[in-house]
Amino acid sequence: MIESDTIAQLKTGNEQAFKWLVDEYGARIQNTCLGLLQNTEDAEDITQEVFVSVFQSIHGFKGESKLSTWIYRIAITKSLEHIRMKNRKKRFAFFQNLFINDEEQAKSKSAHFDHPGVQLENKERAAILFKAIEQLSENQKTAFILHKLEDLSYAEIAIIMKLSVASVESLLFRAKQNLKKRLENYYKKNEK
Repeated sequence: MIESDTIAQLKTGNEQAFKWLVDEYGARIQNTCLGLLQNTEDAEDITQEVFVSVFQSIHGFKGESKLSTWIYRIAITKSLEHIRMKNRKKRFAFFQNLFINDEEQAKSKSAHFDHPGVQLENKERAAILFKAIEQLSENQKTAFILHKLEDLSYAEIAIIMKLSVASVESLLFRAKQNLKKRLENYYKKNEK
């Protein structure tokens, strides 16, 4: 489908156009949400919210960017809002931390996260990597996931994140440096 035709059909409420949109972008958007949220159920919920939001707000889409860029922006915004909301809830549940040590929390969190693109023999390494990715700043994490998981170019990421290409390059450089620092000890111990 030609993008302008798809947008026009979406604006008229055409169900086939919406189905095509979900088929075309659903898996990629869910993968992006999964990379940011690191929880399969949350990623599925946010993906649904993204497409409901697209359906409800398509009339406001002005075409200043590609449709895919707009959808990625919605997905990232909703994912980051979800993370912030969860973090606020965690602050109110700080008593739980008194009874569970950090190692147990890390195990329980990584045990629930299972990225579908990771082969069985790499599950432990992937859990460690995603735990390190989770510790990056929001912008570093977003740029890293869009580049490494979604294979988007620096220019595409810059448009999605409303940044310059140089800023994206800087974010990715810092993200890689931070991941290297966080993962260095793990690999020294486990890669002998």
